[in-house]
Amino acid sequence: MDKADLILTNGRIFCGLHDGFAEALAIGGGRVLATGKASDIDGLRAGATRTIDLGGRLAVPGLNDAHMHLLPYGLYMAEINLRPETGARSVGEILRRIADKAKTAAPGEWILGRGYDHNELAEKRHPTAAELDRVAPNNPVYVKRTCGHVAIANTLALREAGVGHNTPNPDGGLIERRDNQLTGLLAERAMRLIVDVAPKPTRAELRAAIDRASRFMLSQGFTSVMDAAVGMSAGMEEIAAYEALAAADELPIKVWACLYGNPDGIAGKAYEGGYRFGRRTGLLRYGAMKVFGDGSAGGLTAAMSEPYLVGEPDNRGIFCFSDKEMHQYLSHYHAQGYQLAIHAIGDAAIEQVLSGIEKAGTKDQPIAGRRHRIEHCGFLSDGQIARMAKAGIEPVPQPTFMYEFGDLYLRNVGDIRTAAAYPMRKWLDAGLHPAASSDAPVSTTDPFKNLFTMTTRMSNRHTVLGPDQVLSMAEALHAYTYCGAYTQFAESEVGRLVPGQAADIAVLSDDVFTCESARLEHDVRCDLTLLNGKVVFDRAGELGAAAAE
Repeated sequence: MDKADLILTNGRIFCGLHDGFAEALAIGGGRVLATGKASDIDGLRAGATRTIDLGGRLAVPGLNDAHMHLLPYGLYMAEINLRPETGARSVGEILRRIADKAKTAAPGEWILGRGYDHNELAEKRHPTAAELDRVAPNNPVYVKRTCGHVAIANTLALREAGVGHNTPNPDGGLIERRDNQLTGLLAERAMRLIVDVAPKPTRAELRAAIDRASRFMLSQGFTSVMDAAVGMSAGMEEIAAYEALAAADELPIKVWACLYGNPDGIAGKAYEGGYRFGRRTGLLRYGAMKVFGDGSAGGLTAAMSEPYLVGEPDNRGIFCFSDKEMHQYLSHYHAQGYQLAIHAIGDAAIEQVLSGIEKAGTKDQPIAGRRHRIEHCGFLSDGQIARMAKAGIEPVPQPTFMYEFGDLYLRNVGDIRTAAAYPMRKWLDAGLHPAASSDAPVSTTDPFKNLFTMTTRMSNRHTVLGPDQVLSMAEALHAYTYCGAYTQFAESEVGRLVPGQAADIAVLSDDVFTCESARLEHDVRCDLTLLNGKVVFDRAGELGAAAAE
């Protein structure tokens, strides 16, 4: 056997759900050479072998955020942060932050913000266009709710988009009016009216956003991510930015690119340009095509078979497309060879998408083996789970939604539907591969909050929501590593720490198998991250420059 370039020892190493633990791990050529007892691994040392002393810490396979928006997250990091944990807990505080930005913005410069949750605001409502006008009278303002499916625009932004009080709702979208006056609220496909006229980031800004978000993800122990709608913000320029970084070996993290389809997306241009399933440039791979089926349960726009308990009477959410349109998209992208990655949260939207995927298969191009995905897949029936398992259609959920929005779900859809939402246990028991993720910037990327809620089914207010869906820690890590790799056709490369796999590793500050849940929720951090055997994040600088060579 080859000698090791690097050995990890003096701690516990979680190798995978069915692979157990090891005392030490040897790396050579960027891959795992061997795992086992420390005494056995010592035999692989050579004169140039370096050592990482775990000091009793836990090492796990590099984490995989199987559904996030990496590039938009990087752009968002440069916008006004309105998430509740930053103190944005009132309309007044949101307005104060926008007013502060307006003081330094040039007249006509767009002011962008993201992350507020009207249910967490003292007023329990959205800001209004009139309020935004008051604090930023000379600037178009556009702020998105945390879900990304609802936003507020001020009068200047609406005017730029040509939206007036008599502008009709676009198909699959909502322009809210009260007393025949615009409130500024836009939902689902109506948001494109603003996105299409807002300034587009330059390629340099796109590259900087990818780099910024990637390095932040590395700092949390992630070594692989999926960017879940490439082309949604800046069209083909996003692909150009990714390609430039990947070709120059400057892409910091492994990225599985999911292209933004929909009629307003880049599907046609990407296909003609050769950006198809299986294409690879360095750490960048292509595979999936994204279509939106509905909205969000928190924003009351996820398409449900039963009405919401709050808001407008008999509201069942919004379908982005008719059944005919959706099924045509799914059949077309399936025939082009793409993996389908379709946004559907409510059970009615899931039914529309699931039936469409089932119909998309042909004798020459069956569904079996394609690993089509339903993104989010939040509220569904046992019968739908069984159909997914039969067809090999994988769920890509965000357990952290239960953590951040679980109490809101109780209010919006009641305790029975909430307890059954995002059923990680049922999916695993059905033989599926529920790939845990964050949907950032919708929710926090903090993996330990995701692990906390997977192993407790508690919200951030410690409300227990469907305790029968609790996972063991080993299963939760499996969902955050191997399952993500499986849904990206990468399980032979990453997701476990076994000989031959890439040495993608996260060293955690605490042993998550034994630490108290309070520490898991608030205190555990990633100390070291290795990508292909190279140290790419070192929180305390404990290894020195030599370790990263």
